[in-house]
Amino acid sequence: MSKNIVVIGGGIAGLSTAYFLNKNGHRVTVIEKSNFTQGASYVNAGYITPSHIIPLAAPGMITKGLKWMFNSASPFYIKPRLDPDFLKWAWYFKRSSTKAKVEKAIPVIKDINILSRGLFEDIKASGDLGDFHLERKGLLMLYKTEKAGAEEMGVAEKAKFIGLEVETLNLEQLKILEPEIELDVAGAIHYECDGHTTPTEFMPKMVAYLKKAGVKLQANEEVQRIAVSGKSIQNVVTDLSEYKADEVVLAAGSWTGKLAKQLDLKIPLQAGKGYRINVERPIGISYPAVLMEAKVAVTPMKGFTRFSGTMEFSGINQKIRMERVEAIANAARQYYTGLEFSTEEKAAAQSGLRPVSPDGLPYIGRSEKYTNLSFATGHAMMGWSLGPATGKLVAEIIDGKKTSMDLAAFNPDRRF
Repeated sequence: MSKNIVVIGGGIAGLSTAYFLNKNGHRVTVIEKSNFTQGASYVNAGYITPSHIIPLAAPGMITKGLKWMFNSASPFYIKPRLDPDFLKWAWYFKRSSTKAKVEKAIPVIKDINILSRGLFEDIKASGDLGDFHLERKGLLMLYKTEKAGAEEMGVAEKAKFIGLEVETLNLEQLKILEPEIELDVAGAIHYECDGHTTPTEFMPKMVAYLKKAGVKLQANEEVQRIAVSGKSIQNVVTDLSEYKADEVVLAAGSWTGKLAKQLDLKIPLQAGKGYRINVERPIGISYPAVLMEAKVAVTPMKGFTRFSGTMEFSGINQKIRMERVEAIANAARQYYTGLEFSTEEKAAAQSGLRPVSPDGLPYIGRSEKYTNLSFATGHAMMGWSLGPATGKLVAEIIDGKKTSMDLAAFNPDRRF
C-alpha cells in the first residue's frame, strides 16, 4: 500500500531513503533546511569502506582526546564547554570505548558496509543517475612509523579474519601504484575491498533523479514542530508549511537530536566537524589513501583531488578554523614529497558536520515509542559509505519486509 512519507534531511542518508521508498511506490517528500548543495554529504572523502571496521569509540580515544583537547589543530579536537548534552555524550562515549564492545561491533560494521557497497554498484548499474564516478581501487593506509604500521596491521589481521581483502605493501610496491608522485612513507596496508566516489557529482545526480521520479524536495525549509497523537506522528510543521505523514524518517544528521527531544526521545548525538581542501590541478595521486599518523584522507575524485579529515567537537556551527585547514595541508606535504597548496586552495576550504553517536554506530530503525517514526542518522565518519544501505534498510522497515541484515546494533532506543 502506498504511503505518504516525510523524510527530514536531504543528505546522503535522507536521499537514499527517498530513493528506495520511491522505488517501492510511496509518495515521498524530503524536507531540507539548506538547498541540497552543502553539508557533510558534499565535503566528505567519498569512501566506501568495508575496511573501517573499528568504530570511533575505541579504547584509547578518550586519552587521545584529553591530550589534544587544548590543541585546536589536532586531528581529534574537543572544545572544552559546559554543555550538559555534550558531557552526557562524552560519558557514554567513554563507556562505549571498550575492547569487548569494539569486537562486537566489527562484524556488524563490515556487514552494513558490504551491503552499501553493493547498493552503490546497483544504483550505477540501474542507470537511474546516468553515469557517475565509482571506482574500486581500494584504500591505502600510509604510515611513516613502524609503530603506526604495526597498529594498522592488527586491524588488517581482523579484517582478513572476517573475509576482507587486504595486502601489505612496501615502498617499492607503492611506487608501482603511485609512479607520478614521491611518497615519504615507510609502507602501507592496502584494503582492496574499498571503493570511492565523487560526492559532488553523485548528490546532484541523485537530486535530479528524485525530482524526475516525483519525489518532492523542499529546500530551505526548516522543521519546527512534529505533531503527535498518542504513539503516532500526524504532521510535520515547518517554517513554511505543514505536511501530513503516514510515516516520518528522521535523517537530519547533527540536528536529529534536537528534533528527537521534541518527541521526548533521547538520541545522544554530537556534531563532529570535518574539513576538506580541493586541488583542481594534476598532482599525480591516483589511489585513495589515509595518512595514518595525521588522520587525513586523500581522494582522487572526478576533476580534482580532495584532502579531508579531522574530527572537531565544538557544537553545531559552521566556523572554519584555519589552523585545522593548515594542519591538513601540512600533513599532506609530509607524506607526498613536493606537494604544495596555494593560498586560494586553502582559503576555499569547507566543513561539514557529521552526526556522531557515543558508540560510533548509526541509529537505524524505529523507536518503540512511536509506530510510524524511523531513524537514519548517527553514522559518524561512515555516513557516505553507509548512505545507500541505510536507505534500503529503512525502506524495508516501513514496508514491513525482512531487513537485509540484523538491525539490533543500530537500535535508536539502545542504552549506553
